[in-house]
Amino acid sequence: MKRSLIRGFLALAVAACAAAHAQDAWPTRPIKLLVGFAPGGSSDMVARLIATPLGERLGQPVVVENRAGAGGNIAAEAVAKAAPDGYTLVLLPSGHSSNAAMKKNLPFDAVNDFAWISTVTTYPLTLSVKPDSPITSFKDFIARVKAEPNRYTYTSVGVGTAMHLFGEWLMAESGGVATHVPFRGGTAPMMELLAGRVDVMIDTMTTTAPLFKEGRVRVLATTATAGQQALPGVPAVADSFAGVVFDSWLGVAGTKGTPPAVVDRLNRELRAVLEQPAVKQKLIDWGGSPRASTPAEFRARVEGEIRQLSKIVAERRIEAQ
Repeated sequence: MKRSLIRGFLALAVAACAAAHAQDAWPTRPIKLLVGFAPGGSSDMVARLIATPLGERLGQPVVVENRAGAGGNIAAEAVAKAAPDGYTLVLLPSGHSSNAAMKKNLPFDAVNDFAWISTVTTYPLTLSVKPDSPITSFKDFIARVKAEPNRYTYTSVGVGTAMHLFGEWLMAESGGVATHVPFRGGTAPMMELLAGRVDVMIDTMTTTAPLFKEGRVRVLATTATAGQQALPGVPAVADSFAGVVFDSWLGVAGTKGTPPAVVDRLNRELRAVLEQPAVKQKLIDWGGSPRASTPAEFRARVEGEIRQLSKIVAERRIEAQ
């Protein structure tokens, strides 16, 4: 009896050591980093920026794989249903929160089906007009949408996206009424703005900052915190409407059940990548702020945004299309 117990304990000890060794040895093969949008967009750019140095630190290549569609949900679902071994990751956008607020029948739980690793970068949204627009300032835009309801239009990259929901939030706070004109991402919003077919473009700082520097758009305001000028000479919406602040973000997540040791390793190495001067400067050049977080902080951010955006969706009676 004693010998059988000893053999049992030895077997458990060997199994535990093997499991610990497997986690210590991770990774032993390439890691996929899924992006839910087409190549060339802001998410793809950031994914490719961090993939190479992250792979160098992990000792295995990090391969970016684009799985575009459904506002990022195709990539998110693939990771939510992947093996929880740390070999399939996703670069989620803040649109993940707006998708959860808009769509009650997602094929995954937007919070609980993921292992939250770290945010990568945060950046405010921007409200822009073409250089010769008659809209002279953010305050002028608000005065116009209040005086002439539905006379002016604003773009987003889709119904229910962060840009759309922020536009609705702004109209609710200001008492104005502007017509939402959605597009399916890409350069369409910018092209329509510059052609004069829409009045205001709401987009990410990553998209807008290069256009602003080139003089191709005039930025009326950003969604930064009150008093912060994310772009030179550009006010924050919160300077006029207290508390109306929105930080867009990109962050890395894995599958629920990923071993804590793997999550901790990914968080540690990603933090180190974000401290590299070349990576940090590129994110800044793209209008963002390098912003690592703990897994708990990342999860809390997503949960809080889903609550906030769900409230806007309900109050404005916004329906998914």
